Formats: sequence, C-alpha cells, structure tokens
Amino acid sequence: QVQLVESGGGLVQAGGSLRLSCAASARTVSIYPMGWFRQAPGKEREFVAALSRSGGYTRYTDSVKGRFAISRDNAKNTVYLQMNSLKSEDTAVYYCAARTSYTSAYDDTYTGLREYDYWGQGTQVTVSS
Repeated sequence: QVQLVESGGGLVQAGGSLRLSCAASARTVSIYPMGWFRQAPGKEREFVAALSRSGGYTRYTDSVKGRFAISRDNAKNTVYLQMNSLKSEDTAVYYCAARTSYTSAYDDTYTGLREYDYWGQGTQVTVSS
C-alpha cells in the first residue's frame, strides 16, 4: 500500500512561483513512474507532468512547458513540481500519482489517468490575476 501526500499549494499572484511536494510512504519515487495531474472547477482531471522510472525522462502538457519542472529526491522519497510564471489558468487542485501495479519501461513516461494506480489527496493552487 502506497500513500502519497501533497503539500505546497496556496494562493499566489500571476507571474509568481510555487513548489509542490509529494511525499510517498514507501520507497516509491525512485522505482516507479510518477506523475502530476490537476483538476480545475467544472473540468476533468488532466495530465500536467510525468517522470520516468529511471528519473531521466520527463514529459509535460503543452501549456506548462518551459514553466513547470518535475523532479525527485530519492533520499526523501519525494517528487516535486516546480511551477514558475504562474497564470490564472493554472488554478486547480494538483494531484500526485504513482504507477506501481503495471509493467513500466525504464525510460517511459505516462500521461493517462488510468495508467496510475495510487493518488494523493490533492493540494489547491490558486493564481490571482
């Protein structure tokens, strides 16, 4: 059983930065693919960023490329999402996810909701314009 706990959300002005953290309960982030998703009010949950099992490959949705960065700290068993140049359209609840129950290629990244089997409870990010 894996538990994921997100933190770091909050209220920030447009153009500002936040760093989200996702702490895992077990040795997870260094051996499984990880992802960040978000859900805005009235919208479906959508992919934001992904990190391969190797830690060497990342993928981002087009709207955050060049502004967001996913990374991990194996010693802390934590995945991060650094968010810069925030826009009002980034306002959403952000979720961390882990892909533990499926075969994963070492360097592959995953963008689908159903490709992950463990989720955190989410952290709210609000960007004021």
